[in-house]
Amino acid sequence: MISLKLTQIGNSVGVILPKEVLARLKVGKGDTLFVTEAAHGVMLTPYDPQLDEQLEAGRAFMREYRDTFHQLAK
Repeated sequence: MISLKLTQIGNSVGVILPKEVLARLKVGKGDTLFVTEAAHGVMLTPYDPQLDEQLEAGRAFMREYRDTFHQLAK
C-alpha cells in the first residue's frame, strides 16, 4: 500500500504520484487519468470507461447491419 499526501498546487489541491505508481498505471506526464466509482471507494485508471460503452454500441451497430456492410464491401 502506498499513502499519498494532499498538497497545494496553485489554487487547487492535488497528489503527487510516485514513479512506481506511474509505472504500474503505464502513464506519464500529460496523460489523462479517470476517476470512477468503485465498490469500496474510487478507482484511478488510464482507461476511459465511456470508451467501452461506445465500442459496444459500435459493435452492436455492426452486428445489426452486418449484411449491409457485407454487400457494401463487394
